[in-house]
Amino acid sequence: MRDQQLPAVSVIMPVLNEERHLRTSVRHILEQEYAGELEVVIALGPSTDRTDEIAAELVAEDSRVHTVPNPTGRTPAALNAAIKASHHPIVVRVDGHGMLSPDYIATAVRLLDETGAQNVGGIMHAEGENDWEMAVAAAMTSRIGVGNAAFHTGGQAGPAETVYLGVFRREELERQGGYNEEFIRAQDWELNFRIREAGGLIWFSPELKVSYRPRPNVRALAKQYKNYGRWRHVVARYHQGSINLRYLAAPAAVCAIAAGVVVGATVSPWGLVVPAGYLAAITAGSVPAGKGLPVGARLRIPVALATMHMSWGYGFLTSPRSLARKVIASRR
Repeated sequence: MRDQQLPAVSVIMPVLNEERHLRTSVRHILEQEYAGELEVVIALGPSTDRTDEIAAELVAEDSRVHTVPNPTGRTPAALNAAIKASHHPIVVRVDGHGMLSPDYIATAVRLLDETGAQNVGGIMHAEGENDWEMAVAAAMTSRIGVGNAAFHTGGQAGPAETVYLGVFRREELERQGGYNEEFIRAQDWELNFRIREAGGLIWFSPELKVSYRPRPNVRALAKQYKNYGRWRHVVARYHQGSINLRYLAAPAAVCAIAAGVVVGATVSPWGLVVPAGYLAAITAGSVPAGKGLPVGARLRIPVALATMHMSWGYGFLTSPRSLARKVIASRR
């Protein structure tokens, strides 16, 4: 950072049913190694746990913490409400289950200055607290799980299509009109696409790391990845030319496995070679992914991988065109 006063920073947090992690997440923000002014704006969805109570305690304990309502419970609406209620020129997005590394904000502000980017972000560092969560974390940080997505697996610093969460210049968020509230999921990817289309730079750096807590069970993970796939297809229909081969891998796998099962059951056992090959591949791939983990976690990695792949692919394939038409109509 050049010799100048550090810019003030607004941290925005969309939260819904985050009683398990909210206090710790906010603590990681307030304890940042950053000398500039800082505020935290928590957008409160209609939680059914103690999230609102914990948020009220945090407001009472530290004058830098504020809350705004988000009655819809939708993430993009929460983000826009928090942006509107915040004041500072740098806007940092953090989720209620994300834990910033101690120098995250200082590093992000420096990178914005050095690169001239409109948004910088880094690694979604998944960490589990039990065998299942550790298995999901291993799957989410492996190439067999998520392909070559740098914000999951790491890589060299440089321009990117999208980054995890993001640290933005407020002027760019205002220029873009904030997040598109029709995108219940994939709102980060969609916003970053618009920024790039307008000539802006999205910058990935492995220096930036946010610890992430995975979904606690198979059902929650399947729902998460089904929604990811569903809404990524909406983005593809909304922004022509935004799809690439990596996003088609899971849908192709779902089709191939389904076809193999049908052929194997009705025509020839040779059809089962495809699903058997897939199972063999994720089992083999789970070995390096699970290195150093407890046995219970290593045994669950193939389940996590299959859940992620099949749910994402199914969500992509079944994403209704009517959903994309609704989103397109909202911007006219």
